[in-house]
Amino acid sequence: MSTAPTTEHPDDPAPTDPESAPPVDSAAVLAPGQEPAYGTRAIDLLASLPVKGRAPKTGYARDQFGPAWADVDHNGCDTRNDILQRDLNEVTFRSGTHNCIVLTGQLADPYTARAIAFSRGTETSDAVQIDHVVALSDAWQKGAQQLSADQRLALANDPLNLLAVDGPTNQQKSDGDAGTWLPPNQSYRCDYVARQISVKATYQLWVTSAEANAIAAVLAGCGDIAAPTNRPAPVAAVAAAPPVDGEPAAAPGPVAPAAGAAAAPAPAVAPEPAAVPAPAPVAAAPGGAPAGQVPAGVSYANCAAVRAAGAAPIRRGDRGYVAKLDRDGDGVGCE
Repeated sequence: MSTAPTTEHPDDPAPTDPESAPPVDSAAVLAPGQEPAYGTRAIDLLASLPVKGRAPKTGYARDQFGPAWADVDHNGCDTRNDILQRDLNEVTFRSGTHNCIVLTGQLADPYTARAIAFSRGTETSDAVQIDHVVALSDAWQKGAQQLSADQRLALANDPLNLLAVDGPTNQQKSDGDAGTWLPPNQSYRCDYVARQISVKATYQLWVTSAEANAIAAVLAGCGDIAAPTNRPAPVAAVAAAPPVDGEPAAAPGPVAPAAGAAAAPAPAVAPEPAAVPAPAPVAAAPGGAPAGQVPAGVSYANCAAVRAAGAAPIRRGDRGYVAKLDRDGDGVGCE
């Protein structure tokens, strides 16, 4: 994102090492509400949002949402690098940063459906920017003024509200809501507005009538799309998942942690005479609907198509998973 003073999403093209990030209390990652339950239809979630007028922008400043790209999850990496690592393919890192600072990568941009090369540098970093799907200025005018400082910090750094995207397109969006701006890539608009709804519900923000009407018009073409969430699928829903491409359905397994969260150590399991491969975990797709919510019969030509659809990483047992997408055979494709 541009360093120009008018930009809605300031971005440091050469972030400092994670060790220099200011300390943040762990409570800052808590949102005022809960993410929607797994499988919640976006159109139903839209109906639950309050509809009000836009409040004045008085008092808005980027620092009302805390320092840019703070390490709120305490994983040693700032949020911008967390999202670059999540959304880019073929990632390389700066040496000596514990695989934290991203140097290069390839982006399947959801906003334009173009492939974009990322290379860190003062003249090149802006090619890929991290978009606040619900812009912070928009959030400020629709309820965020009433949030605590920690809750606003959480909103600004929540992976649910962040996407790596084409820089110039992000600059065109500025602080627009769905009533004034939608991604040029029409095939991504359903996922985009579903994500905005999910963020606004989680942070107890409202929509204007014009915004609600614009979102409803988009969702009219995809009424069953689920609101993205990191909350796990019910065990019964996982157990009932149909087999994919002739493979047996995966048994219910552990749920992947939200982006940036530390995984709990696995309990020890006594060996058995005939070992069964471990079931694939169920996770929310970072760029779109929850994993396993892809329409039946879907197929992907390559990992770029998986990412453009918001389904990466794709796991054995997910609809659309095929072995060619899983190069190392570990049950997780397009990592």
